[in-house]
Amino acid sequence: MKWLILGALLALLLLFPALGTALLGVVATVASQPLTVAFGLGLTAGLRVRSRGWTR
Repeated sequence: MKWLILGALLALLLLFPALGTALLGVVATVASQPLTVAFGLGLTAGLRVRSRGWTR
């Protein structure tokens, strides 16, 4: 499924070259805001950490 989505994204970028510029602009805008980056890192770290309940 992951490869299918990646292939579809690459096909869209090949068919519409302007999408690459727009996508790069969106990524640069999001990456320039520290709050968004911190939220994304916290979300991914929180999903990877598994808690077993209360520990003493």
